Amino acid sequence: MALWKPDPTFYASPRDAVKAPPEKLAYVAAFDRAAGRSDAIAVLDVDPGSASYGDVVGWTDLPGTGDELHHFGWNACSSALCPYAPHPHVERRYLIVPGLRSSRIHVFDTKDDPLKPQLVKTIEAEELAQRAGYSRPHTVHCGPEGLYVTALGNAEGEGPGGIALLDHTSFEVLGQWEVDRGPQYFAYDAWWHIAHDVLVTSEWGTPSMIEDGVVGELLLGREYGHAIHFWDLRKRKHVQTVDLGDQHQMALELRPAHDPTKLYGFVGVVVSVEDLSASVWVWHRDGDAWAAKKVITIPAEPVDDPETLPPVIRPFGAVPPLVTDIDLSVDDQWLYVSCWGTGELRRYDVSDPFNPVEAGSVRIGGIVNRTAHPAAPDLPLAGGPQMVEVSRDGRRVYVTNSLYGAWDDQFYPDGVGAWMAKLDSTPEGFTFDERFFPNGDAFRGLRPHQTRLQGGDASSDSYCYP
Repeated sequence: MALWKPDPTFYASPRDAVKAPPEKLAYVAAFDRAAGRSDAIAVLDVDPGSASYGDVVGWTDLPGTGDELHHFGWNACSSALCPYAPHPHVERRYLIVPGLRSSRIHVFDTKDDPLKPQLVKTIEAEELAQRAGYSRPHTVHCGPEGLYVTALGNAEGEGPGGIALLDHTSFEVLGQWEVDRGPQYFAYDAWWHIAHDVLVTSEWGTPSMIEDGVVGELLLGREYGHAIHFWDLRKRKHVQTVDLGDQHQMALELRPAHDPTKLYGFVGVVVSVEDLSASVWVWHRDGDAWAAKKVITIPAEPVDDPETLPPVIRPFGAVPPLVTDIDLSVDDQWLYVSCWGTGELRRYDVSDPFNPVEAGSVRIGGIVNRTAHPAAPDLPLAGGPQMVEVSRDGRRVYVTNSLYGAWDDQFYPDGVGAWMAKLDSTPEGFTFDERFFPNGDAFRGLRPHQTRLQGGDASSDSYCYP
């Protein structure tokens, strides 16, 4: 539905977005690992002044089973204010929710009842395959001319993966985004330097490489993705591949600078097969080409008794950090790095992106430590900080603990549990909010994954003005 004026949650610049009012609700994708019941969108009260603060206050079940909700996104965002945007009056009201295993995409309307999103459309796997040639939809980003949905596999569930483009209004699959994909084969995340007509993509693996868990032979054989790709956004053409080195397996989350005048961004690498460390790299222009530099290395943590480790990492005698998500605050100052294996969330000051300075760390969960939340100090926690979401003003950081069903089971074979936490992030400190800890039965037996904040968040929007 078109508006007379732009949606008030759209901001021309990151400077304006930082001044936005605090979010009142958070939407969390939750899935049933056994695929015996429906996945759901849980709605959390995140208003500290509310009597139900920290509680699940809304819930919408999906109609089918076996979707495995993972990443999802808004139908429209601040990129609609770009001067060349053909849809400047769309609303941020629909959640676009892919099922990573089912390849279905569900569209939920949050406007009439924000506590109970209403399903208004389902894109079946067959439509995605027929119209775009893809399966296993993963990441959703709202662009000025449509919705970009990355997909891990082709229609047959192999490679290449890529990007499907959806219409902003009808949510119909328009088709494959790429006109010339060049050497790109693996897919994962996609984002852009929108004012410069540059799109960036990253790599995980084909569906067969990830759906049953980490395949040791492929990992040690250095066969997962380890490169990022740069594209001409307007021409939809591959421009350059930057290989991070095949020891750096699984280059996943992309976080470009929000300031549209800046041509740099961060990518997280899950693990090095040489020493089990994880890393974060900054991409940037180097003359007439793109380059990437490792700016953060997080080492593995040795253990005294390897028998305490799950079989997948027992031979190594150490716990890998497993950096599975990163998030960059809207003011481009703070980078948050989740270490799902060791149960640590790190904060870095990246005012100088080439020289990050660690500026805070918290522990919760972890393969060995099982660190409790301060609100329940006697409750050991499995999983670790996984998906990270940051409020527009950068003062609140939300984390959930589940990564991906098959991988949860490998690294936490005794059960990953279900919990969500919130951190207060200020220049003076980085600490848990002890009032916010939905866990266990709060998620009705499902595992929580990505969080989206009402009105937008740090990983939702792109801006065309500084």
